Amino acid sequence: MQPGTPDGEWREDCAPRRVLELFSTKWTSMVLHTLHARHAGAARTGVLLRSLPGISKKMLTQTLRDMEAGGMISRHVQSAVPPMVEYRLTNLGHRFVEPVELLYGWGRDNADALDQLVPRATSRRS
Repeated sequence: MQPGTPDGEWREDCAPRRVLELFSTKWTSMVLHTLHARHAGAARTGVLLRSLPGISKKMLTQTLRDMEAGGMISRHVQSAVPPMVEYRLTNLGHRFVEPVELLYGWGRDNADALDQLVPRATSRRS
């Protein structure tokens, strides 16, 4: 949005705020990235858990539920004993991967600048 744009473009449900809401949880973009970059768009819960160091099983489950409710991933139960559950990127999820990958690429290219940032009090980075 440019300076001087109409007030309607700054409303609470404007597109930039909705995008930020999608990524307001710490793990959403990491799950998208991991499904896309490491698992060709589909993976089981245990595989994702092992692929995302630092995430708890509870947080992964909540993130997957939120992403499924938002339409970014779909849940597929395979009939077996015990049942196997696989999560897959939906068409919408694939569309969100592109900006996530651009952002992560920028992070890799600018790691030196990121290293200069003062860590927040809640950061695990020392």
